[in-house]
Amino acid sequence: MKNGIEVLDSSYSWLRLFFTLIVATVGNAGMWIVILVLPEIQDTYSISRSTASIPNTLTMIGFGLGNLYFGRAIDKYGAFYVVIIAAILNAIGFYFASISITLSANSVCHLLIGFGTGASFAPLVADVSLWFKKRRGVAVAIASSGNYFSGAVWPFMLGGVLETQGWETVYHYLAMISIFAMIPLAALLRRKIPEAVISQDNTNALNKISSIGLSRSLLIILLSFAGFGCCVAMSMPQIHIVALCTDLGFSLRVGSEMLSLMLIGGIISRFLSGILSDYVGGVYTLLLGSTLQCISLFLFMPFDGLVPLYVVSLIFGLSQGGIVPSYTMIIREYIPASEAGTKAGLVLMMTILGMAFGGWVSGLIYDLSGSYQIALWNGVLFNVMNIVIILYIFFRTNKLRSEQTVIA
Repeated sequence: MKNGIEVLDSSYSWLRLFFTLIVATVGNAGMWIVILVLPEIQDTYSISRSTASIPNTLTMIGFGLGNLYFGRAIDKYGAFYVVIIAAILNAIGFYFASISITLSANSVCHLLIGFGTGASFAPLVADVSLWFKKRRGVAVAIASSGNYFSGAVWPFMLGGVLETQGWETVYHYLAMISIFAMIPLAALLRRKIPEAVISQDNTNALNKISSIGLSRSLLIILLSFAGFGCCVAMSMPQIHIVALCTDLGFSLRVGSEMLSLMLIGGIISRFLSGILSDYVGGVYTLLLGSTLQCISLFLFMPFDGLVPLYVVSLIFGLSQGGIVPSYTMIIREYIPASEAGTKAGLVLMMTILGMAFGGWVSGLIYDLSGSYQIALWNGVLFNVMNIVIILYIFFRTNKLRSEQTVIA
């Protein structure tokens, strides 16, 4: 077994990335399925649409907490144990949610599902980033795309089961898939990165962050606020695009197609941003993505026609897809590898909370104003806050890059 930097960007690194992508695609099912079954849950418990949204809200809360907890766990115990625990939690959550007599019990189960699902996002992305150096940006982009692939795969594969056999059967299937797919795949992630690689990476990261005059804690705080701001802005079109379309007189199908275009654009953007970050770094990539997202938010304001909204939806997806993975890239550049999972979990938890808050506050603003225009302006303001923070980090890191160029 190799014990030095030769393992980085190796054939095993790419194989591990492939396995990680599959685990992420399976493990992220919970955060998308709960959206798909929302009307069915409403009928099952004879409740209002807003009350039926509680399981989705608790899933997102659990998802954020899971990113934080399992981010720490993956630093200490590795991906093998984390994926196994997540698979068990997901299976328990899906099964007991399907047999819950009350909405309260069902909601608690969704909190558990979200918590288990959190292991398949930031922690796995941080883990796979340890195995790459030259192509780390591409690896992070591919691993983080498992979340989007999950949103595309499972509704398509289980939609027929939902229509013919009900949401309870869908959850039974997902409980079995969690156990029989994720646990064998976990065994393929048992190998740990050599300590020599961790040690060298720690040294490089500590040298880089000391040279830009920021403490590790301050950098993580700045990234956390930036992540929260950018995802408050991101959430308005993603969560409310269907409602926006119905307000304009278009069908639910049109709104769903626009959301799909955003996800497709997001996947493309994620890959392109990964390639870009390998050449210019995470800070440059994040600044570019945040700026483009802000511009695309403005494009939603003057247009209310069908074709323009399709185009703007695609532009928005192409703008924002690479933003969240860029946070992991910055963390891997300036934070020791031994803390990668913990810090990535914390920052990405803040992005998830930003999505949750942004979706809620956009709805509140709509209720108070009767229009999404002010909600869009609210998104722009949070996006500007994000850009200001990233600009501050950018000028710090740009000074370091200039000094390295002069030395070279």
